[in-house]
Amino acid sequence: MQPYFFPYPGYFQLLHAVDTFVVYDDVNFIKGGWINRNFILAQQKKTRLTLQLLGASPNLPINHITVGNNRNKLLKTLQQNYARAPFFSNVIPLLEEILTSDETNLALFLDFSLRRTCDYLNLHPRWYLSSDLHKDHALKGQDKVLAICQELGADEYINLPGGRSLYHRDSFDKMGVQLSFIDPQVIEYRQFRPPFLANLSIIDSLMFNHPEQCQHLLKQYNLQRSSD
Repeated sequence: MQPYFFPYPGYFQLLHAVDTFVVYDDVNFIKGGWINRNFILAQQKKTRLTLQLLGASPNLPINHITVGNNRNKLLKTLQQNYARAPFFSNVIPLLEEILTSDETNLALFLDFSLRRTCDYLNLHPRWYLSSDLHKDHALKGQDKVLAICQELGADEYINLPGGRSLYHRDSFDKMGVQLSFIDPQVIEYRQFRPPFLANLSIIDSLMFNHPEQCQHLLKQYNLQRSSD
């Protein structure tokens, strides 16, 4: 998976479902995607939180882009909007550690963010950066994914629903790899007040749920194998 900025809970449901996770850091940046932005709850509205980038371009891979200078501002925004959340005191040290990191490479910053959030959630899959693997780096799309599966000895590849249009079962079958997708389930929890706003950043889930309850939420998905 491409590294996203404090992604929605479904991303972490995927992390729960796998035993090996590859951060796809050597693919081109997608402008307008989730690599550097997400939504939080602010004044009972779905509000965008955007990480500033320097030199971002769809012609550059994620690991060639630099993080900008608004991380302290984002931290203050989170402090202001979640100060009354029940688990604010648990979560804010994690957010401070991430957002005050000295790392300026976008891919490495997001990698650090994902790893530390996984530590908080007690998720510990084997972890790789795609750029560190020995595949043919000229490969693209499905061929690149299959090369990664082959290098790591995978017998199953699991992705989020958006990958259904990108991958073909026959190609995976030829490689002896089961192609599967998780179907994330939206689980409601108590926010400041109704109505519940779904699919916000994982930050929202952490702020309103004890870590053990977050772990329970991450188990709420269906695994669908392409051969089923």
